[in-house]
Amino acid sequence: MAGERHKQGFYERYVKRPQDFLCAAAAILILSPVILMVAACVRIKLGSPVLFRQQRPGLNEKIFSLCKFRTMTDERDEEGELLPDEMRLTKFGKWLRATSLDELPELWNILRGDMAVIGPRPLLIQYLPLYNAKQHRRHEVRPGLSGLAQVHGRNAVSWEEKFELDVEYVNGITFLGDWKIVFQTIGKVLKREGIQGENVATMEVFRGNNGK
Repeated sequence: MAGERHKQGFYERYVKRPQDFLCAAAAILILSPVILMVAACVRIKLGSPVLFRQQRPGLNEKIFSLCKFRTMTDERDEEGELLPDEMRLTKFGKWLRATSLDELPELWNILRGDMAVIGPRPLLIQYLPLYNAKQHRRHEVRPGLSGLAQVHGRNAVSWEEKFELDVEYVNGITFLGDWKIVFQTIGKVLKREGIQGENVATMEVFRGNNGK
């Protein structure tokens, strides 16, 4: 990857990972009744499996298995192909996404060290060849449960804006900055802002930079 490489400061080198582990462990303990209740509701309304697992690129583009609560059905067309997302995303699934309750299993990813509490969101593996050199820099840190792009529009901002915010975060990781994003994330979740992109059920597909 071309360009300036990320340099860790004291906070990121010695504090951020232990802090993430403790926060995730405390959240799992405190939210365990909610996690179990959501799991039961997913099982009743959407069936098995309760968890949705998907391979995503993490730190230094190392692949890991992301865990979320399932929000879509497995409905298929006459040829056996999955129906479009907007047709498989149920009212219950939309509610899970709007409240971000579908993200709770990612706390286990944080415990394992795959993710951080705050960082660029882990995206699809198939996007890796489409990034330019600057956009690849989002993988110089662990992906996050929330991030700078999420508190500035989440799925309602363009890919270009999202990647600019991701790299901005990579270039300026601080203790106060992380906790500011945590509290901004809570506010966004309560207001249910930026849940989906324009004219799509979630976020439009990233198709590259047109040679840029």
